Amino acid sequence: QVQVAESGGGLVQAGDSLRLSCEASGRTFLYYNMAWFRQAPGKEREFVAAINWNGETISYADSVKERFTVTRDNAKNTVYLLMNSLRPGDTAVYYCATPFNPRTNLRESPDEYRYWGQGTQVTVSS
Repeated sequence: QVQVAESGGGLVQAGDSLRLSCEASGRTFLYYNMAWFRQAPGKEREFVAAINWNGETISYADSVKERFTVTRDNAKNTVYLLMNSLRPGDTAVYYCATPFNPRTNLRESPDEYRYWGQGTQVTVSS
């Protein structure tokens, strides 16, 4: 079982940057793919980025691929999401999640993910 917790959100201006962190419990984190999702009020939860267990395979949603960077530091049990050039449309609660199948091909559906953090709020003002 993996427990994850997000941090690093906040209120920023358009064009600013934020780095979100997702810290996982236990050493099993070393063997898990991880993903970031976001959800704005009244909208469906949407895929943002994913990274495989060793950081060698990464995927991004088209809306963020030129601006966001996902990395991981397995020694610290932490996955990061660096968000540059933030826009008001990026405003959402950001979640990290661990899939049911920890080392399968990267998935973009939230239904494929088992363990979720509580989320961290990102608000971007114009």
